[in-house]
Amino acid sequence: METIDFMLTSWIDIPKNSDFPIYNIPLGIAKNKGSKIFAATAIGDYVLNLSTLHNLGFFKDIPLPANIFDREYLNDFVALGKPIWHSVRNRIKELLQSSNAELRDNKHALTESLYKMSDVELLMPIKIGDYTDFYSSKEHATNVGSMFRDPKNALLPNWLHLPVAYHGRASSIIVSGQNFHRPKGQVTPPGSDVPTFSPSKSLDFELEMAFIIGKSTGLGQYIPTKEAENHIFGMTLFNDWSARDIQRWEYVPLGPFLAKNFASTTSPWIISLEALEPFRTKAPGQNPKVLPYLKHSRDDSAFDITLEVWLQPERGEAIKLCTSNYKYLYWTMEQQLAHHTVNGCNINVGDLMASGTISGPTPDSFGSLLELTWSGKNPIPLPNGEQRKFLEDGDTVILKGYCQNEKGRIGFGEARATVLPSL
Repeated sequence: METIDFMLTSWIDIPKNSDFPIYNIPLGIAKNKGSKIFAATAIGDYVLNLSTLHNLGFFKDIPLPANIFDREYLNDFVALGKPIWHSVRNRIKELLQSSNAELRDNKHALTESLYKMSDVELLMPIKIGDYTDFYSSKEHATNVGSMFRDPKNALLPNWLHLPVAYHGRASSIIVSGQNFHRPKGQVTPPGSDVPTFSPSKSLDFELEMAFIIGKSTGLGQYIPTKEAENHIFGMTLFNDWSARDIQRWEYVPLGPFLAKNFASTTSPWIISLEALEPFRTKAPGQNPKVLPYLKHSRDDSAFDITLEVWLQPERGEAIKLCTSNYKYLYWTMEQQLAHHTVNGCNINVGDLMASGTISGPTPDSFGSLLELTWSGKNPIPLPNGEQRKFLEDGDTVILKGYCQNEKGRIGFGEARATVLPSL
């Protein structure tokens, strides 16, 4: 695995605490004012057009197909495999280093390939074929179980033995900045077991992360935990919006349906596992002992990623609702992928696997309004004098994520969307 050099500097001015220093090199898809779609990376407050660099010969020593960076999505590039991702990543870093004049002093190439991030539109980076949503936070599962079942038996019997999950709807996953309308469905008023039809009155966010599959498998093939990361292209922020009142009525016996499939928001930049390597950490202890196929391949199989959720009401200033961390997850990515495929389920390049709501051990680290307000019993006061039990029309929710240690920092950008009135 690549070793990150935190001492690297770039000839591009990068603000302090930027999400995108030279040792991050995320990948995404962008569109400029001329409506041309291109694969891109982020560096500081700028976007670098990889299509232009490829056409001008800057990747000539890497066996890349023509026009590979002109595609609508990154899937075809991802399918080229890990050695190619690694070579492209290292070449981009090389071009951006302070000591390298190849791109810096090539005025034509620079003009054609480097744009301010504010001047481009960031698009969905991956064509998602299938989407699986896990339920891997012990704290979240315990909170929800305590609210709606017996606090003494908050976790169902299977929860500590396997990464619980369900198959979600890929077609309604949207990229950060794309807004959505409040969903409608059947709900039961308090004290009634007869449903009515209305817009959701208990709309919620769910603080999650997701990983993108980078290597396909065939039907019947199983991925052991020790091989899981070879099948992962990178990670994104993920908000799996949830209509709690619709979900309460519909989820028995098969789980959420209309409560979840109306929208989920992903961030536009995919962060590689190479960039995350310096931020590995130990996963939570697991008791009872897991079955052999779920055993961690290494002690540091988790990642220390600080996560924040901000609420921007239609009027007034934004407020930070919670701070959590990806390392709190009881079930890790490698365990999720091993369990997902142990029965022979095939996976494909571009599939998205979400973590489930990420809650921590303290109330200010809970990853949903359901938990933060304890199902509406403890409303959150806003600076503008309003309060929130659940989301109102016009509310914008912003997810942020970053890794930081004594050597350096990388970030994930944002996953944001605004709730529009129901149609």
